This record gives sequence, structure tokens and C-alpha cells, in this order.
Amino acid sequence: MQTTIQPITSAVVLLLTVIAAGRPAAQGKPDPIRIPFEVYTLPNGLTSILSVDKSTPTVTVSAWYHVGSKNELPGRTGFAHLFEHVMFTGSGHAAYGEHDRLTNGVGGSNNGTTDNDRTYYFETVPSNYLESTLWLEADRMGFLLDKLDLAKLNAQRDIVKNERRQGVDNVPYGRAREIISATLYPKGHPYSWDVIGSMDDLSAASEEDVKSFFRLYYAPNNAFLAIVGDFDPAQAKAWLGKYFGDLPKGNAIVRPKIAAVTLEAERRIVYEDRVPLPRLYITWPTAGLKSADEPALSILGSILSGSRTARLTKALVYDEQVATQASSGQSSSEDAGEFGMTLSPRPGYALNDLLSAADTIVERLKTEGPTADELQKATANRELAFLNGIQSNLGKARLLTEGAGYYGDPGNFKKDYQATLAVTAADVKRVANKYLTKGRVVLSVVPAGKTDLAARGSEVVR
Repeated sequence: MQTTIQPITSAVVLLLTVIAAGRPAAQGKPDPIRIPFEVYTLPNGLTSILSVDKSTPTVTVSAWYHVGSKNELPGRTGFAHLFEHVMFTGSGHAAYGEHDRLTNGVGGSNNGTTDNDRTYYFETVPSNYLESTLWLEADRMGFLLDKLDLAKLNAQRDIVKNERRQGVDNVPYGRAREIISATLYPKGHPYSWDVIGSMDDLSAASEEDVKSFFRLYYAPNNAFLAIVGDFDPAQAKAWLGKYFGDLPKGNAIVRPKIAAVTLEAERRIVYEDRVPLPRLYITWPTAGLKSADEPALSILGSILSGSRTARLTKALVYDEQVATQASSGQSSSEDAGEFGMTLSPRPGYALNDLLSAADTIVERLKTEGPTADELQKATANRELAFLNGIQSNLGKARLLTEGAGYYGDPGNFKKDYQATLAVTAADVKRVANKYLTKGRVVLSVVPAGKTDLAARGSEVVR
């Protein structure tokens, strides 16, 4: 039986309540999302966001650097992701393995992620290990290069190459994302290459190339540090000054100027892969995180797929049973966005038929707009995802650092939340008509030697 998720009311949210920032709510209207925080900035430019929550005796430390693959250059890709690995190999005063010993070894955890726009490192530890965790983050920010030699760099370079083999080159449909980006964006565009980089670029990078990249981007004035959980703010500030205060400020960073991307016409391409069945990818260039259209695009994705009653899923997977899987959604980066669909046909059904069926569904939505029920379900889905994401210290740390890094406001999550709740049926209809046009990339991934299975008119890519 399909369960309808009703919108979460302010009263329920207050019962779940989160703790929260900033400015007081309007008179008589309680603020539903509350995450209290304090911003503390050192003279070297390091911005720290402190948020106390004593629900559990744990604390999260997260270091958010405003650098991702878009800050690389053609022929020098993969550096941001490479450092995601190098940062765990020891630094000036912390030997290799010390990071794991003082986090995982005491019942905590650590990890890091890289995307087009930022690199993010985080640890969650028992509260009494906050000082050692701050020391670890400060040591690799200030002294990583003291212990980075060519042998260590080559070892991590080989690990990243193997990661690419395991996650991209030797995985069914693994190159789809890379091919779409290279087709959707002009050559040399900062979003046109994959975050993991190319094998050739990783091999060609010199030790000095890599170290110069680190010196520019992994400096205090390009970092945002969050401390969230059970801790004493005064003591935390003292430790921040002790361990980070003497680190030198980095040089000024020139951000890439990224123009909006539009496609004048559809481009159909086909890629032969070691796969048993074909698959169809449809991608439109849209808008980035800071666009007023982003919330409506996200709601549009939930209306088209996700639940069993979503338009693509219901029609293609359950009613007509021509697809085994149908997904769609908005993917937002800082300076660009994409709306994508992925369709996997049942045996015996052609990709061209799936493309036509999906287009019919989209065109109807563009003409009629969503129903009130569809909008209610999609909004509730996004609201629930937001609330689930802020249950943990780590989830709150991510929101606070992203707000500080992208918007200059750690409390920006409140604006995002309200913007999602404010999306109307007219907004969804408008963005569908604005962005889901004929200017798109249609990629058919087919078994080797079977390009005849691709959507008609597709150009072969290698």
C-alpha cells in the first residue's frame, strides 16, 4: 500500500526541534528550525562556526575548503581529489596512521569528500578528544607539505588511479557522467571534467604542480571550520587560537568566471560499454545553488520520479512496464546545474521508445503543471530529507560550513528551507518550460557492437 506523506507542521518540527541560528522569528510565529551558532574568526582569516548541542557526549569537527575540481586547469585535473587522499597520510607533526588512531581508534570516525566546488574533511569523536582533533586538522592545514615527498605522492596517485578504474572505467555505465559533462559544457569549461581527473593528467603532474595547488587553496583564509556538539565554546576558541592562530594567511584567490551554459539544440550520442543492457541518460543545463529557480527544479525532480506514484515511475515502470528503472532530479553546483533523467528499459523495449514516452510525460507536465497532491508530496519529501539531514552533529556541521562558504552566512539553511516550502505549482510549471527544452544531451549507453540499440540519430563517442 502506498503511504502518503503529509507535510510536516510547525508543531511537529518544534517537537523534533533542531537548534538554531540567528535572527529572532516574527512576533507570534515560532521559528521551526533552530540551530544556534557563533562565528569566530582568527586574524589569518580562518572562519570557525561553533554550535553547541549536548544531546550526546560527542563532537564533530569539519574543515570545509573552498576548492574543488572547477579550480583546476585543463591538463591539470584531479588535484583536489588527490589531496582528499594525501591529507590522511600524515603531516609535519602527525605520523601516518595518527589520524585514524585518534579518531577511529577512540570510537569515532573520519572521512573526506570532494566535488566540483569544495573539499570537505570531517571527524566525529567523543567530546574529550576535541583538542586532539583540532590539532590534527591544524597540522595538516599548516604542515602537510613537510612530509609530502615524491614517493608518498606517487603512492597516493596510484591509489587514485585505481579508484578511477574501480569506480569509473571498469564499472558498468561508469563513464556516463564523464561523457555527459564533456558534451554538455564547452571544452575547457571548469565543470567539463570529472572530479576524479584523468589518468594522463595525474601521471603528468609534477611534485611542484601539486604542492603549488595546496599552498594556494589549503590556507586558513580559504577554509571554514565547524565545531558542533558537546563542547565548551571558550575552551574551543582557546584551542583554535593555539593550533591555528600561527598558520600564515594564504594568497588571494582568483575564482574562475563561469558563464551560464545553454544548448541551442539537442545532441544525441552513443557510447559502447561492457554492459548487458542499454540505458538512456537525458540531461539539460539548468541553474546552480544560488539561483531562485533551484528549489522549484528540485521539487520538479521529486514530482517526476522517486515514489511509486511519481509521473515517470508510475507510467514507465508500473503502468506501461517498459522500464525497470526511471529516475530524475536536479543536481546543483555552486555556479551551474543540471537536470537529468536515467531510464533503463525492460528487455525487448527500445531506448527510442523510452525517450518518446518520457518526452510525452514531460510535455504534459509543462502544459498542465503539477497537481496540488503532487506538489504536496514532493514538498513533504524534500522537507523530510532536510530534517533527517540535521539530526546528527555531522549533518548540522555540513549545513553551517556550506552556508558560510557559499553564501557568507552559516544560517543560510533557513532561507533554503523556507524557499523549498514556498514553491508553488506555477513555479514548477515555469522552470519545466524554462529549462526542459530541446537544448539537451541524450546519451545512449549500449552493449559493445550494438549501436543500433541507441536512440535514433546518435553520434558515437569514445
